[in-house]
Amino acid sequence: MAEKIGVMLCGHGSRDVDAIREFTVLADHLKRRLPQFEVESGFLEFATPIIKTGLDALKDKGVSRILAVPGMLFAAGHVKNDLPWEINSFAAANPDIDVRYGRELAIDPKLLAASRQRIEEAEGLGQAGVERKDTLLMVVGRGTNDPDANSNIAKVARMLWEGMGFGWAEIAFSGVAHPLVDQGLERAVKLGFKRIIVFPYFLFTGILVKRIHDWTDAAAKAHPEVEFLKAPYLNDHPLVVDSFIERVGEILDGEARMNCQLCKYREQVVGYEASVGAVQAGHHHHVRGIGTDADHGHDHGHHDHDHGHHGHGHAYRPHRHHNHD
Repeated sequence: MAEKIGVMLCGHGSRDVDAIREFTVLADHLKRRLPQFEVESGFLEFATPIIKTGLDALKDKGVSRILAVPGMLFAAGHVKNDLPWEINSFAAANPDIDVRYGRELAIDPKLLAASRQRIEEAEGLGQAGVERKDTLLMVVGRGTNDPDANSNIAKVARMLWEGMGFGWAEIAFSGVAHPLVDQGLERAVKLGFKRIIVFPYFLFTGILVKRIHDWTDAAAKAHPEVEFLKAPYLNDHPLVVDSFIERVGEILDGEARMNCQLCKYREQVVGYEASVGAVQAGHHHHVRGIGTDADHGHDHGHHDHDHGHHGHGHAYRPHRHHNHD
């Protein structure tokens, strides 16, 4: 009898209904691309089903092995702590099921190619005649309390800058890390470029992406001499779906190895020495499955957990006092 394998797509979760809808569309892509497996999905916080519900659904379908894939771009606290805690707790309670945990999407040639296409979409809507040498690209990350994850945004920006031939590139973050988008744009306009393209390096929409757009609109109003373009986020670009399929394959092949060279929990990274060896534990009990804005019938505005459980959508604060993303 053939082994029955399940795939668990683990999402962050959001209060934003549009973000949950887009994640569900991605999960549907995986179901179509992986007909040989049972596929379920769940969220760390706010939205339902929660991750345990998805894992239990796979168990009820009689799978003997579960391949758990983080539905996230970079490995910060959620990928390094919260998701492993959820997965390990389920595995401990179900020793007869072989549960394996994959790696985040990370910096990947497919994602860079998808990013290029998203940026080109924005360029196609801009004024004619503006060359890339006269354009500044701003790549915006979620922002975490993990310097390794934040530094990945700088690498993505540099690779797109060189690969696409922009005149300059800057990075900014939607919360927790510095500079925030509004601060970054105020500095960027001083460099004198005719056009600034703001590219949210995000998988899905949500309160944070909408905030990035608001900041961009405000900068455009304040600086009419500069053309501001808002590039679409990655969403369910076919190359993004391909990357998730690759991550599943890595788990099957036993090749899912996370990059730990600059992990603040394993190495004494400058400024984060106290984080080494921190206990792995989940941190989303208070918001697990409590619902989205649609469930509560009101808008929480900018107070959201989308980017980490210590940031909560407020302005930048020094992050060396926090141990987890």
